[in-house]
Amino acid sequence: MPPLTDRLTYAVGDIHGRADLLARLLDQVRADRVARAPTGRTLIVFLGDYIDRGPRSREVIDQLIAFADDPAFESRFLLGNHEDAMLDYLDGRISGLGWAKHGGDTTLRSYGVEPPKEESRTAWAARRDAFRAAVPPSHRAFLERCELSVVRGRLLFVHAGIRPGVALEQQDKRDLLWIRSEFLQAERDDPWLVVHGHTPKEEAYAGPGRLCLDSGSYLSGRLTAAAFDGADVSLIETHGRAPRRIPVRLAG
Repeated sequence: MPPLTDRLTYAVGDIHGRADLLARLLDQVRADRVARAPTGRTLIVFLGDYIDRGPRSREVIDQLIAFADDPAFESRFLLGNHEDAMLDYLDGRISGLGWAKHGGDTTLRSYGVEPPKEESRTAWAARRDAFRAAVPPSHRAFLERCELSVVRGRLLFVHAGIRPGVALEQQDKRDLLWIRSEFLQAERDDPWLVVHGHTPKEEAYAGPGRLCLDSGSYLSGRLTAAAFDGADVSLIETHGRAPRRIPVRLAG
């Protein structure tokens, strides 16, 4: 297989409030980078879903903002469907009740706001002002800067996947954040290795033209990154002692 990228690149899967795992994984990524001894800054892409479900969403955002200042890395942060829901709640576009059922209640608690006991739209809407006041402006700005996709060489980084047969510039935001079966089960002829999260298993897994790094951190206790070095792809796992190679292939 030809090189996927001409620059050492890392990607980090869905974190979901597991600040403990993120701290461990970032140490492993830094050590892996030193071992590879690249020249210049190294690209690292975070695939979204930093918040919800796990207990320490606020701390995760603090860690990511701090990591962005590391001069050894060019950090890029993708928007996940969970961050999109948090912004919708803050801006009043949703009541928050549906978000709560997908882990938004744990995010409120991480910011020191107790979720309403009553499961109603009215109760969640009434809690919005307290949550707005609890979210630091730097966290709001971080979420608003998150991107929908990043391209490097033959690598396409998105949160959930892409709509097969649709050009990247014409992809719908909802597909990039939410798509599952239409992407996972499709036979594609585009030139990308799509690196994504959103659909978890207990370990990262590859399919034709794609690599999923969502290892279900909040339930499995496993957080995964991938290192792309030329044509070589290796997984860096919080539950693993050393990086391990994973075979991948392009779609087209």
